[in-house]
Amino acid sequence: MKIIKTNIPVVLLIEPKVFADDRGYFFESYNRKEFVEHGIPEIFIQDNESKSQKGVLRGLHFQKPPYAQGKLVRVIKGAVIDVAVDIRKGSESYGQWTSAELSEENKKMLWVPPGMAHGFVTLEDETIFSYKCTELYNKNSEGSIRWDDPDLNINWGVENPVLSEKDKQAPLFRDFVSPF
Repeated sequence: MKIIKTNIPVVLLIEPKVFADDRGYFFESYNRKEFVEHGIPEIFIQDNESKSQKGVLRGLHFQKPPYAQGKLVRVIKGAVIDVAVDIRKGSESYGQWTSAELSEENKKMLWVPPGMAHGFVTLEDETIFSYKCTELYNKNSEGSIRWDDPDLNINWGVENPVLSEKDKQAPLFRDFVSPF
């Protein structure tokens, strides 16, 4: 497994070793020992999965402490542009974002630790997105930031994404007060 630091050093891109032949493929999607060696010491306590059509954008979401979640995200079917924004006040990378294309073809994963707002946009129909979380979901601690915030200037790579009403009305980054 190859683990690569992104421009936000605590967000890690994970490239598993994939063993493929005419029967199909095999890879380890999680190896606690190896992850701990690379600074991912978390224990995962909830798994989530979503299915979306092409052009659906979900995000930018986070949970406030004490329910802040770290997420190990990957695509089972289809493809996404996955985005993490550093919302840890006092961090050298506060307000910066990083992104990666995750797909069923490349099998890459992204470790998004607590203190990040997270979102993704689907690039194909019937995309199945999976993520392991370090904390249980708590509705009262959820928060969001506008996906199209002009100060963040995230390149999602799609025009006119399909959004939830909640994501359309999320606050702008300049109006956001970080709980981290």
